[in-house]
Amino acid sequence: MRNATMTPDAMPVLSAGRHRNPRKGACFMEMASFLAGEKWSDHPSCTHPLLAGLARLVNDALPDSERSRIAPLIPDVVGLTGDSIDVDLAITVRAAAAALPVASAERQNVMATSLTTCERLMDEGEGAHDELRRMIAEARATAPLATRWARAHERRDRPNPETFRRRTAPNILRYAVHGLETACTGDRNDRLVTLLADAIADVSARCPDATGRREATSARQDGVAVSEASHAMSFRRVH
Repeated sequence: MRNATMTPDAMPVLSAGRHRNPRKGACFMEMASFLAGEKWSDHPSCTHPLLAGLARLVNDALPDSERSRIAPLIPDVVGLTGDSIDVDLAITVRAAAAALPVASAERQNVMATSLTTCERLMDEGEGAHDELRRMIAEARATAPLATRWARAHERRDRPNPETFRRRTAPNILRYAVHGLETACTGDRNDRLVTLLADAIADVSARCPDATGRREATSARQDGVAVSEASHAMSFRRVH
Protein backbone atom coordinates (compact mmCIF):
# COMPACT_ATOMS: atom_id res chain seq x y z
CA MET A 1 0.00 0.00 0.00
CA ARG A 2 1.34 3.40 -0.94
CA ASN A 3 2.30 5.97 1.63
CA ALA A 4 -0.09 8.93 1.74
CA THR A 5 2.87 11.14 0.92
CA MET A 6 3.48 10.73 -2.78
CA THR A 7 5.38 12.74 -5.31
CA PRO A 8 4.26 13.00 -8.92
CA ASP A 9 5.58 10.63 -11.55
CA ALA A 10 6.18 13.57 -13.89
CA MET A 11 9.22 15.78 -13.59
CA PRO A 12 8.21 19.12 -12.02
CA VAL A 13 10.27 21.91 -13.54
CA LEU A 14 11.37 24.72 -11.28
CA SER A 15 9.10 27.66 -11.95
CA ALA A 16 8.34 31.09 -10.53
CA GLY A 17 5.93 31.75 -7.69
CA ARG A 18 4.19 29.53 -5.16
CA HIS A 19 2.62 26.19 -6.03
CA ARG A 20 -0.21 24.47 -4.20
CA ASN A 21 1.38 21.05 -4.57
CA PRO A 22 4.18 19.33 -6.55
CA ARG A 23 1.83 18.48 -9.40
CA LYS A 24 1.48 22.22 -10.03
CA GLY A 25 5.23 22.71 -10.19
CA ALA A 26 7.84 23.75 -7.67
CA CYS A 27 10.02 26.65 -6.71
CA PHE A 28 13.46 26.38 -5.10
CA MET A 29 12.28 26.56 -1.49
CA GLU A 30 9.27 24.31 -2.04
CA MET A 31 11.68 21.62 -3.18
CA ALA A 32 13.82 22.31 -0.11
CA SER A 33 10.76 21.75 2.09
CA PHE A 34 10.23 18.39 0.42
CA LEU A 35 13.85 17.33 0.86
CA ALA A 36 13.63 18.29 4.53
CA GLY A 37 10.49 16.19 5.00
CA GLU A 38 8.47 19.25 5.95
CA LYS A 39 5.01 20.27 4.88
CA TRP A 40 5.05 21.56 1.28
CA SER A 41 5.85 25.28 1.59
CA ASP A 42 8.02 28.00 0.12
CA HIS A 43 8.73 29.18 3.70
CA PRO A 44 10.07 26.00 5.35
CA SER A 45 11.74 26.12 8.75
CA CYS A 46 14.73 24.14 7.49
CA THR A 47 16.46 27.21 6.01
CA HIS A 48 17.50 30.57 7.42
CA PRO A 49 14.61 32.98 6.65
CA LEU A 50 16.74 35.58 4.88
CA LEU A 51 18.58 32.96 2.82
CA ALA A 52 15.23 31.41 1.90
CA GLY A 53 14.00 34.86 0.88
CA LEU A 54 17.02 35.31 -1.38
CA ALA A 55 16.44 31.88 -2.91
CA ARG A 56 12.81 32.76 -3.71
CA LEU A 57 13.85 36.06 -5.26
CA VAL A 58 16.54 34.49 -7.44
CA ASN A 59 14.21 31.65 -8.42
CA ASP A 60 11.61 34.14 -9.64
CA ALA A 61 14.11 36.51 -11.27
CA LEU A 62 15.69 33.86 -13.49
CA PRO A 63 13.97 33.17 -16.82
CA ASP A 64 12.42 29.74 -17.37
CA SER A 65 15.34 28.69 -19.57
CA GLU A 66 17.89 29.42 -16.82
CA ARG A 67 16.11 28.50 -13.59
CA SER A 68 17.17 24.86 -13.60
CA ARG A 69 20.77 25.99 -13.02
CA ILE A 70 20.02 26.55 -9.34
CA ALA A 71 18.41 23.12 -8.81
CA PRO A 72 21.66 21.43 -7.68
CA LEU A 73 21.90 23.99 -4.86
CA ILE A 74 18.61 22.94 -3.26
CA PRO A 75 20.01 20.22 -0.95
CA ASP A 76 22.64 22.70 0.30
CA VAL A 77 20.06 24.89 2.07
CA VAL A 78 18.34 22.07 3.99
CA GLY A 79 19.11 22.46 7.69
CA LEU A 80 21.11 25.62 7.03
CA THR A 81 19.93 28.07 9.68
CA GLY A 82 21.20 30.04 12.63
CA ASP A 83 20.34 32.90 14.99
CA SER A 84 23.40 35.13 14.70
CA ILE A 85 22.96 38.59 13.16
CA ASP A 86 26.24 37.90 11.39
CA VAL A 87 24.36 35.51 9.10
CA ASP A 88 21.89 38.23 8.10
CA LEU A 89 24.76 40.67 7.57
CA ALA A 90 26.68 38.23 5.38
CA ILE A 91 23.68 37.57 3.12
CA THR A 92 22.84 41.26 2.85
CA VAL A 93 26.39 42.41 2.16
CA ARG A 94 26.78 39.69 -0.46
CA ALA A 95 23.60 40.77 -2.27
CA ALA A 96 24.23 44.52 -2.12
CA ALA A 97 27.86 44.13 -3.18
CA ALA A 98 26.82 41.95 -6.12
CA ALA A 99 24.27 44.48 -7.35
CA LEU A 100 26.19 47.71 -6.79
CA PRO A 101 28.54 47.46 -9.80
CA VAL A 102 25.81 46.78 -12.40
CA ALA A 103 22.51 48.15 -11.10
CA SER A 104 20.92 51.34 -12.42
CA ALA A 105 22.15 54.63 -10.94
CA GLU A 106 19.15 54.96 -8.63
CA ARG A 107 19.54 51.42 -7.34
CA GLN A 108 23.28 51.92 -6.97
CA ASN A 109 22.54 54.67 -4.46
CA VAL A 110 20.28 52.29 -2.53
CA MET A 111 22.91 49.53 -2.59
CA ALA A 112 25.67 51.87 -1.46
CA THR A 113 23.47 53.10 1.39
CA SER A 114 22.69 49.49 2.28
CA LEU A 115 26.38 48.66 2.56
CA THR A 116 26.85 51.65 4.87
CA THR A 117 24.03 50.37 7.07
CA CYS A 118 25.64 46.92 7.23
CA GLU A 119 28.99 48.48 8.05
CA ARG A 120 27.50 50.46 10.94
CA LEU A 121 25.90 47.31 12.35
CA MET A 122 29.27 45.59 12.18
CA ASP A 123 30.85 48.53 14.03
CA GLU A 124 28.22 48.16 16.77
CA GLY A 125 28.68 44.40 17.09
CA GLU A 126 31.52 42.07 17.91
CA GLY A 127 34.06 40.48 15.63
CA ALA A 128 36.34 41.84 12.92
CA HIS A 129 34.19 40.94 9.90
CA ASP A 130 37.27 41.27 7.71
CA GLU A 131 35.78 39.35 4.78
CA LEU A 132 32.59 41.42 4.72
CA ARG A 133 34.52 44.68 5.02
CA ARG A 134 36.73 43.66 2.11
CA MET A 135 33.64 42.83 0.05
CA ILE A 136 32.17 46.25 0.84
CA ALA A 137 35.39 48.06 -0.09
CA GLU A 138 35.66 46.23 -3.41
CA ALA A 139 32.04 46.98 -4.29
CA ARG A 140 32.39 50.65 -3.39
CA ALA A 141 35.40 50.99 -5.66
CA THR A 142 33.19 50.12 -8.64
CA ALA A 143 30.67 52.89 -7.90
CA PRO A 144 32.38 55.98 -6.43
CA LEU A 145 29.49 58.35 -7.20
CA ALA A 146 26.97 56.15 -5.41
CA THR A 147 29.38 55.73 -2.52
CA ARG A 148 29.72 59.50 -2.15
CA TRP A 149 25.94 59.87 -2.33
CA ALA A 150 25.47 57.29 0.41
CA ARG A 151 27.97 58.99 2.70
CA ALA A 152 26.34 62.36 2.13
CA HIS A 153 22.94 60.96 3.08
CA GLU A 154 24.06 58.69 5.89
CA ARG A 155 21.69 58.51 8.84
CA ARG A 156 23.15 59.15 12.27
CA ASP A 157 20.69 57.17 14.37
CA ARG A 158 21.91 53.92 15.86
CA PRO A 159 20.96 50.91 13.70
CA ASN A 160 18.64 48.40 15.35
CA PRO A 161 19.64 44.76 14.71
CA GLU A 162 16.07 43.42 14.99
CA THR A 163 14.67 46.06 12.65
CA PHE A 164 17.47 45.24 10.25
CA ARG A 165 16.68 41.53 10.44
CA ARG A 166 12.90 41.89 10.04
CA ARG A 167 12.55 44.72 7.54
CA THR A 168 15.75 46.34 6.30
CA ALA A 169 17.60 43.24 5.11
CA PRO A 170 14.64 41.71 3.19
CA ASN A 171 14.07 45.05 1.44
CA ILE A 172 17.74 45.29 0.50
CA LEU A 173 17.59 41.82 -1.03
CA ARG A 174 14.58 42.76 -3.13
CA TYR A 175 16.35 45.85 -4.46
CA ALA A 176 19.55 43.92 -5.08
CA VAL A 177 18.00 41.02 -6.97
CA HIS A 178 15.85 43.33 -9.07
CA GLY A 179 18.93 45.42 -9.78
CA LEU A 180 20.73 42.34 -11.08
CA GLU A 181 17.67 41.12 -12.97
CA THR A 182 17.34 44.42 -14.85
CA ALA A 183 21.04 45.22 -15.24
CA CYS A 184 22.24 46.15 -18.71
CA THR A 185 24.76 43.35 -18.84
CA GLY A 186 24.77 40.10 -20.75
CA ASP A 187 25.76 37.99 -17.75
CA ARG A 188 22.97 38.99 -15.36
CA ASN A 189 21.70 35.40 -15.10
CA ASP A 190 25.20 34.21 -14.25
CA ARG A 191 25.39 36.90 -11.59
CA LEU A 192 22.08 35.80 -10.04
CA VAL A 193 23.14 32.15 -9.90
CA THR A 194 26.52 33.10 -8.44
CA LEU A 195 24.89 35.32 -5.84
CA LEU A 196 22.75 32.48 -4.52
CA ALA A 197 25.63 29.99 -4.53
CA ASP A 198 27.94 32.43 -2.74
CA ALA A 199 25.29 33.36 -0.18
CA ILE A 200 24.73 29.67 0.62
CA ALA A 201 28.49 29.27 1.11
CA ASP A 202 28.57 32.36 3.36
CA VAL A 203 25.80 31.01 5.58
CA SER A 204 27.31 27.53 5.66
CA ALA A 205 30.62 28.97 6.87
CA ARG A 206 28.81 30.78 9.69
CA CYS A 207 26.58 27.89 10.75
CA PRO A 208 28.97 24.97 11.24
CA ASP A 209 26.75 23.46 13.94
CA ALA A 210 23.52 23.44 11.94
CA THR A 211 21.86 20.15 12.93
CA GLY A 212 19.87 17.75 10.87
CA ARG A 213 21.08 19.06 7.53
CA ARG A 214 22.67 15.93 6.13
CA GLU A 215 20.24 13.59 7.86
CA ALA A 216 17.15 15.45 6.61
CA THR A 217 18.45 15.52 3.07
CA SER A 218 19.61 11.91 2.90
CA ALA A 219 16.34 10.70 4.40
CA ARG A 220 14.56 11.91 1.28
CA GLN A 221 17.11 10.79 -1.31
CA ASP A 222 15.15 7.64 -2.10
CA GLY A 223 12.18 9.82 -3.02
CA VAL A 224 13.89 12.56 -5.02
CA ALA A 225 17.16 12.83 -6.93
CA VAL A 226 18.78 16.04 -8.04
CA SER A 227 20.28 15.47 -11.48
CA GLU A 228 23.39 17.54 -11.98
CA ALA A 229 23.57 16.43 -15.58
CA SER A 230 20.18 17.81 -16.54
CA HIS A 231 19.95 20.39 -13.74
CA ALA A 232 16.34 19.35 -13.22
CA MET A 233 14.37 17.72 -10.45
CA SER A 234 13.53 14.05 -10.95
CA PHE A 235 10.75 12.42 -8.93
CA ARG A 236 9.47 8.95 -8.23
CA ARG A 237 6.94 7.53 -5.78
CA VAL A 238 7.77 7.27 -2.12
CA HIS A 239 6.39 4.02 -0.66
